[in-house]
Amino acid sequence: MFGFLMGGSKMDPKEAVAKVNAGEITLIDVRDHGEVQMTGKAKGALVVPLSVMPLQCDPKGPDFNADIDMSKPVALYCASGARSAQGAQVLKRLGFEEVYNIGGLGHWHKAGGEVVR
Repeated sequence: MFGFLMGGSKMDPKEAVAKVNAGEITLIDVRDHGEVQMTGKAKGALVVPLSVMPLQCDPKGPDFNADIDMSKPVALYCASGARSAQGAQVLKRLGFEEVYNIGGLGHWHKAGGEVVR
Protein backbone atom coordinates (compact mmCIF):
# COMPACT_ATOMS: atom_id res chain seq x y z
CA MET A 1 0.00 0.00 0.00
CA PHE A 2 2.78 2.44 0.83
CA GLY A 3 5.37 0.96 -1.55
CA PHE A 4 5.80 4.35 -3.23
CA LEU A 5 7.49 5.55 -0.04
CA MET A 6 10.11 2.83 -0.09
CA GLY A 7 12.36 4.08 -2.87
CA GLY A 8 13.77 1.31 -5.00
CA SER A 9 12.39 -2.19 -4.94
CA LYS A 10 12.38 -4.35 -1.85
CA MET A 11 14.73 -7.32 -1.82
CA ASP A 12 14.49 -10.11 0.69
CA PRO A 13 17.58 -9.86 2.91
CA LYS A 14 18.29 -13.59 2.43
CA GLU A 15 18.45 -13.01 -1.32
CA ALA A 16 20.75 -10.02 -0.75
CA VAL A 17 23.09 -12.11 1.43
CA ALA A 18 23.32 -14.77 -1.29
CA LYS A 19 23.90 -12.21 -4.06
CA VAL A 20 26.60 -10.35 -2.09
CA ASN A 21 28.35 -13.63 -1.26
CA ALA A 22 28.27 -14.57 -4.96
CA GLY A 23 29.60 -11.14 -6.02
CA GLU A 24 26.44 -10.42 -8.02
CA ILE A 25 25.37 -7.20 -6.30
CA THR A 26 26.95 -4.14 -4.68
CA LEU A 27 25.87 -3.60 -1.06
CA ILE A 28 25.91 -0.08 0.37
CA ASP A 29 25.47 0.94 4.01
CA VAL A 30 23.99 4.47 4.00
CA ARG A 31 24.46 5.09 7.75
CA ASP A 32 27.00 7.61 8.99
CA HIS A 33 30.48 6.50 10.05
CA GLY A 34 29.69 6.90 13.77
CA GLU A 35 26.84 4.40 13.56
CA VAL A 36 28.99 1.97 11.62
CA GLN A 37 31.74 2.21 14.25
CA MET A 38 29.23 1.45 17.02
CA THR A 39 27.44 -1.48 15.39
CA GLY A 40 29.67 -2.79 12.62
CA LYS A 41 28.57 -3.24 9.01
CA ALA A 42 27.48 -6.01 6.72
CA LYS A 43 30.43 -8.00 5.42
CA GLY A 44 31.23 -6.77 1.92
CA ALA A 45 29.31 -3.50 2.25
CA LEU A 46 30.63 -0.15 1.12
CA VAL A 47 29.91 2.68 3.55
CA VAL A 48 28.48 5.66 1.69
CA PRO A 49 26.51 7.84 4.12
CA LEU A 50 23.25 9.20 2.76
CA SER A 51 24.55 12.77 3.17
CA VAL A 52 27.36 12.19 0.64
CA MET A 53 25.58 9.84 -1.76
CA PRO A 54 24.89 12.59 -4.33
CA LEU A 55 28.67 13.13 -4.56
CA GLN A 56 30.11 9.63 -4.15
CA CYS A 57 27.48 7.84 -6.24
CA ASP A 58 27.41 10.19 -9.24
CA PRO A 59 29.33 8.37 -11.97
CA LYS A 60 29.86 11.69 -13.76
CA GLY A 61 31.22 13.47 -10.68
CA PRO A 62 34.84 13.86 -9.57
CA ASP A 63 34.14 12.28 -6.15
CA PHE A 64 32.59 9.08 -7.55
CA ASN A 65 33.44 6.07 -5.39
CA ALA A 66 35.36 3.80 -7.78
CA ASP A 67 34.38 0.75 -5.69
CA ILE A 68 30.79 1.06 -6.96
CA ASP A 69 30.38 -1.23 -9.95
CA MET A 70 27.86 0.39 -12.28
CA SER A 71 27.35 -2.93 -14.10
CA LYS A 72 25.84 -4.59 -11.01
CA PRO A 73 22.56 -4.04 -9.19
CA VAL A 74 22.84 -2.15 -5.88
CA ALA A 75 21.26 -3.07 -2.55
CA LEU A 76 21.08 -0.54 0.28
CA TYR A 77 20.49 -0.78 4.01
CA CYS A 78 20.56 1.53 7.03
CA ALA A 79 19.34 1.03 10.60
CA SER A 80 15.66 0.48 9.81
CA GLY A 81 15.08 0.93 6.06
CA ALA A 82 14.00 4.58 5.92
CA ARG A 83 17.32 6.16 4.94
CA SER A 84 18.07 3.32 2.55
CA ALA A 85 14.77 4.13 0.83
CA GLN A 86 15.91 7.74 0.47
CA GLY A 87 19.27 6.53 -0.81
CA ALA A 88 17.53 4.38 -3.42
CA GLN A 89 15.74 7.47 -4.69
CA VAL A 90 19.09 9.30 -4.93
CA LEU A 91 20.62 6.44 -6.92
CA LYS A 92 17.63 6.29 -9.27
CA ARG A 93 18.02 10.04 -9.96
CA LEU A 94 21.72 9.46 -10.69
CA GLY A 95 20.90 6.86 -13.32
CA PHE A 96 21.21 3.57 -11.44
CA GLU A 97 18.63 1.21 -12.92
CA GLU A 98 18.48 -1.73 -10.52
CA VAL A 99 18.33 -0.52 -6.92
CA TYR A 100 17.01 -2.48 -3.93
CA ASN A 101 16.25 -1.62 -0.32
CA ILE A 102 16.87 -4.52 2.05
CA GLY A 103 15.87 -2.61 5.20
CA GLY A 104 18.17 -2.43 8.20
CA LEU A 105 21.39 -4.02 9.38
CA GLY A 106 19.30 -6.19 11.72
CA HIS A 107 17.42 -7.61 8.72
CA TRP A 108 20.75 -8.48 7.08
CA HIS A 109 22.03 -10.17 10.23
CA LYS A 110 18.78 -12.07 10.86
CA ALA A 111 18.95 -13.38 7.27
CA GLY A 112 22.34 -14.95 7.99
CA GLY A 113 24.53 -12.10 6.80
CA GLU A 114 27.80 -11.57 8.62
CA VAL A 115 28.42 -8.31 10.49
CA VAL A 116 32.03 -7.11 10.74
CA ARG A 117 33.62 -4.34 12.79
